[in-house]
Amino acid sequence: MLIGIRGAGDIASGVAIRLYRSGFRVFMTDLPQPTAIRRSVCFSEAITLGEVCVEGIRARLAKSPEEAAAILAANELAVLADEAGRCLSALRPAVLLDAILAKRNLVTAITDAPAVIALGPGFTAGLDCHAVVETMRGHTLGRVYYAGSALKDTGTPGDIGGFTIERVLRAPCDGILRAEKQIGDAVHPGDIVAHIISQNAVQPIAAPISGLLRGLLGTGQPVWQGMKCGDIDPRGEIAHCYQVSDKALAIAGGVLEAILHLTGGLA
Repeated sequence: MLIGIRGAGDIASGVAIRLYRSGFRVFMTDLPQPTAIRRSVCFSEAITLGEVCVEGIRARLAKSPEEAAAILAANELAVLADEAGRCLSALRPAVLLDAILAKRNLVTAITDAPAVIALGPGFTAGLDCHAVVETMRGHTLGRVYYAGSALKDTGTPGDIGGFTIERVLRAPCDGILRAEKQIGDAVHPGDIVAHIISQNAVQPIAAPISGLLRGLLGTGQPVWQGMKCGDIDPRGEIAHCYQVSDKALAIAGGVLEAILHLTGGLA
């Protein structure tokens, strides 16, 4: 069974890994210049690098639906720089997953595939998709709704190691990011993680807490004021920087349930 996933960030990639390991063929679409910060676990990096391997699973950039079909035939994941989803009519997935996580529906319609599943708030099962999977940390994380919507976005990042908003790095102004640290580096309060180069000045992004840099946009990435640029993990476990998160795997379990429920099983 062929699964199409809109978005190739860390949550989408965690879902793709679980589906691939369950026997599904998977292709993904993302922006021509992806904005995922947990780049060490994101298949969107294939758009930048040509190919990428996450937890032993390889994904390759496809420049056309025909190239994607060849990559899929080689038992690898295909990633296309196709924000509008033009490839869908050619590849015709049995299931389409909206994993953009924009907190609102940008492009997806319930008619885009025989089974359409969406992650998080901004979607209503039965209206613009067939099922919605909860993405908010807590008791309902990974739960599937076949009617209604996921919980509303609170605007506050989930608690990791006792920190929420403190662990997220944001751009102080519009400009171009220049990374000064790498994913996996240890940081302490005041350490300069990156600079934002604008027309008028160069402004630093400093670490507010101690921990390991779990995510950071790459050098040359355009950013806007307030844009999420990085993520610090206060737990200090280096493996967390290179493994799919517990949240992604929980959501992936909900997606797997929804696929089997909506399609009647693996075919």
